[in-house]
Amino acid sequence: MTAGMGRSQRRVLGALAVAASWSVLFAGVAQPAAAADVQSKQWYLKAMQADEMWKITTGEGIKVAVIDSGVNPNTPSLKGQVLKGLDATGAAGDENDDYDGHGTNMAELIAGTGAGGGLKGLAPGAKIIPMRVSDTEFQNKNSVNARDVEDAIRAAADSDAKIISMSISSPYSSREERDAVKYAESKGKLFFAAVGNDGAGRNQEEYPAAYPQVVGVASADRDGKVAKYSQHGNTVDIAAPGQEIPHWCDKSFQRYCDGDGGTSSATAIASASAALVWSANPDWTANQVLNVLFDTAGRDWEKGTLSRYLGHGLIRPAMNILKGKGDPGDPGISPLTGERTGGSPASPTPSPDQPAQSGKGSEADETVAAGDSKAQASGDGGAPLSLILGGIAGVAVLGGVVFALVRRRGAA
Repeated sequence: MTAGMGRSQRRVLGALAVAASWSVLFAGVAQPAAAADVQSKQWYLKAMQADEMWKITTGEGIKVAVIDSGVNPNTPSLKGQVLKGLDATGAAGDENDDYDGHGTNMAELIAGTGAGGGLKGLAPGAKIIPMRVSDTEFQNKNSVNARDVEDAIRAAADSDAKIISMSISSPYSSREERDAVKYAESKGKLFFAAVGNDGAGRNQEEYPAAYPQVVGVASADRDGKVAKYSQHGNTVDIAAPGQEIPHWCDKSFQRYCDGDGGTSSATAIASASAALVWSANPDWTANQVLNVLFDTAGRDWEKGTLSRYLGHGLIRPAMNILKGKGDPGDPGISPLTGERTGGSPASPTPSPDQPAQSGKGSEADETVAAGDSKAQASGDGGAPLSLILGGIAGVAVLGGVVFALVRRRGAA
């Protein structure tokens, strides 16, 4: 069976599965977190100066398409936040039937209101358009549409969403998926995707993050350290908080659990960051929003030189919203590819500070990230990077053992 046909291959949700081995490292497996105090565990909101940004914008006017396991619109934090979407799986249920809890969690991290003590989204004024697709376990239990991801991407491209957020990935590419991603770019969408959680293993490129038109997101912790599990190489464009982030324990939506959100949560938070910047600058194109996010990212290396672990650096929307920093650049040129995306007249070349990542994503259906084209600003990733995420400084690549597993139903 060719790649993409029936998608019998692994399609991995970006969050880490909780394993018993965590008890060795962190004094116990993930414990339930009462909904009443879950917001106190969203450390990154303070670090990113969310309260101050919300005085200016909460992401109002921006819709985000969440391509995932579905989104439950009835959690306290998401009531009134979820619009009509699409179930692309072809299985029983619809886009509001979250078979895992993962998609609902991503939606809350983006646009949750925090009502009822639930998770507070970084862009609580934004709205969610859910697009349900299948993961490996769902495929094994149901007859599904073999092209659900491609269909979901195209539906998101045709929707009112300005941003596409996808925290589910696969090591396989297909021409149909590649064409759907290009179509989304042609429709002026800003597409974020998780780079994957096997950085300590094969570190194989994951799609759609590896496509040149998609912003690949890596995971960082509360100290700005890049997680060992966070995949690195040519697919990484930016990093966002992904560790120690609460999540729904399972599809019953009865309680939150502690644990790591991995590159899944990082992708949702990056998408919410873009929603804030776009809401504050509604006349900008996707290219300009992304240019500013790249320009203002936290890093201690020369602008325009990319790290294979952090890309342009740690995402910092407050630099634009609170301080007016960031050059939006040419509205018609992609900071990812250096190519015209259509729409408005533009200069034929990108800014020298925003080099095109022309090597990103091969045409092969299966690719292993080895020797990427992005400069290693910190050698092999072991040296301190001294970046700042909000008011928190001191960044290094995280050491120690972290397990990147295929995400199973009911795991984190």
